[in-house]
Order: sequence, then C-alpha cells, then structure tokens
Amino acid sequence: MNIFREILWPVVAVIAAFIVGGLIVTAIGDNPFATYYHMVGNSFGSLNDIGYTLFIATPLIFTGLAVAVAFRCGLLNIGAEGQLYVAAFATAWVGIKLGGVIGKVALEDGRIVDQDWSWANLPALLLVPLCVLAAILAGALWGAIPGILKAKFGSHEVINTIMLNFIAVALVSYFTQYFYKIPGDPIMQTVQIGEAAHIPRISQYIPGMPDFVPLSVAFLLAILMCFAVYFFLWKTKWGYELRAVGENPSAAEYGGISPKKQIVIAMTISGGLAGMVAIGEVLGYRYRYYDGFSDGWGYLGIAVALLGRNHPLGIFIAAIFFAVLKRGEIFVDIETRFVSKDLVEVLQAIIIIFVASLQRYTRR
Repeated sequence: MNIFREILWPVVAVIAAFIVGGLIVTAIGDNPFATYYHMVGNSFGSLNDIGYTLFIATPLIFTGLAVAVAFRCGLLNIGAEGQLYVAAFATAWVGIKLGGVIGKVALEDGRIVDQDWSWANLPALLLVPLCVLAAILAGALWGAIPGILKAKFGSHEVINTIMLNFIAVALVSYFTQYFYKIPGDPIMQTVQIGEAAHIPRISQYIPGMPDFVPLSVAFLLAILMCFAVYFFLWKTKWGYELRAVGENPSAAEYGGISPKKQIVIAMTISGGLAGMVAIGEVLGYRYRYYDGFSDGWGYLGIAVALLGRNHPLGIFIAAIFFAVLKRGEIFVDIETRFVSKDLVEVLQAIIIIFVASLQRYTRR
C-alpha cells in the first residue's frame, strides 16, 4: 500500500499540472492537445530525439540524486548549482594541465604562437579517471563546506548553499577569464582539454544515431549511480545511520549515531553527486569549461527529487520526464501560434506546487 501511494501522488501531481496547463493554453487561444503533442512527440520521435532527451536527463539524474541524499538526512541542498560549476572547472583544469594541451595565442603584433598550457601529457587510461575524480572531489568539497558550518555552528544549510552558489560561479569565472581563456577569445570559456580526456559518445555504439548527438557514456554512469545510491541508503549501515538522522535526530543520537557527523557526510556525498554533472558536460560534450553552461540543473534537481519521492528509481523517471519537457519546449515555441516555451516553466512550477501539497496531505 505504501509503494502504491508513493507512486500515485506524483502521477496525480503530473496529471493535475497538465490539466491546469491545458486550461492556460486554451485561455491563450491555442489547442492544448496539439501543444502537448509537440512537446512530447518530438522527444522520442527518432534516435536523434531520444539521444537529446537522455542527454538532458543525465545532469538531472545526478542533481536529483544529490538533493535526495541530503534530504534523506533532513537537509535541503540548494547548492548543487554551485557544486557542479566548481566541479566543471576542476575537471577542465585537470584535462588541460595533464592533457598536453597546446593552444594558439594571438600576440599584440598580430603573430600567432603556440602556447603550452600543460604540465604533462597523460594517456587516456590515467587522464579520464583523474578528471572524473576531480569532478567528484571538487563537488564534494564544495558540498562539505555548508555541511561543516551546519554541524559546527548550526548555520542553516539553505542560506549557506545559496550564498556558495554565487561564490562558485564568480570564482570559476575569474579563473577562466584571467588564467585559462585564450587571449582574444570573445567567449568566456577555457582552452580545450586534451583529447585523451574525451569520453565516448553513445552514437559510437548505436547504429543510426547521428554523431553530433552529445549523449555520452556519462548517462550510463548516471544509471549506475542510481543503483549505487539505492544500495548505500538502504543496504548499508552508513545509509541507515544517515536516514535515521533524517527521520529523528534526537532518537538517532540516543541510539549512538552522531547527527553532526552524518550531516557532514550527507552534504559531502550530495556535493560529489552534483559534481558528476561535469563528467558529461566537460569530458563528453564541450571538452572545456564553458561559463554559464548549466541550464539551472542544480535547481531543477530539487524538482526532480521531489517528484521522484527522493528514491533513485523515482528520480530516474522524473529526470526523464523533465528532460522531455525541456526538449519539447523548443518545438512548442516553433509550432504553436500563441504558446511560448515559457509554458514548460509554468508546468514545472505547478508540478512542484502539487507535489509539495500532496506530500503534506499524505503526511497528515
């Protein structure tokens, strides 16, 4: 019965949101059925569409898991956005410094010279794991900071993580602008990482999928992390202790579990999961740090975790659902007469409101 209820309320929330969205579309003067057809149909119409939809879902799986782990410990991690930015820059930095990168730089007299950006030129067997490790550790470190502040001084993690988001974006922008951007490049981005740091794209293994589809093996890693998070939370002693603190800190402490320790652990793991967004973004897509690359993945991960009921399986399904909305907004903007892509933002907001309301109702 509990499982049925856990599945029922998110479905009810989505259906209710689509009904409200349909009424809004009708009031504007468009056909809601045609609008939803353009939104959903273009997400799975071809291998190209499927590839892009799963590509969009990949960062949402990571950030959804990140939010869920913190929430299971009674914490709300609003800082996944900052954590993934720091991780993306750290990943690119390792890929540049250890990837044998040589870039062309234009001097003031008009001459073009080669500039060596690297310390070493490691093979892919070493460079890719180091880049992945950099993404996880950078995100974990940035997540641990509000965890320590919460555990040691009692400062609220919501305020700390929000403030750290601004610090993270500003900090990596500074280093990009003044140290790792090719002089004269009008785009705020670093030099490209070494080719040995590139990870394969799924199109290499699926006949018929275009090479330009950016879906990489990072999606498979996201699926693996769903299993890993489930195993950690429900099949290990450490996961039990973390969840016990989230359910009742006082009772957990009475049972010999340190709430302060679990808070730091939860925020560190949460930050590491958010940082894994950089794997697909830097190693499998842009091959550099690109300022402003995130489409609000850290914040949207909160909605994914809410709709997925903070369970890895639910998060995977919710991430696919939100990816369909994000993918379909382009076609809604093009194919409909009055409805803009902002309808997707409206649907996301309505879904969050309904999920939060239904969750409060089920608790009663």
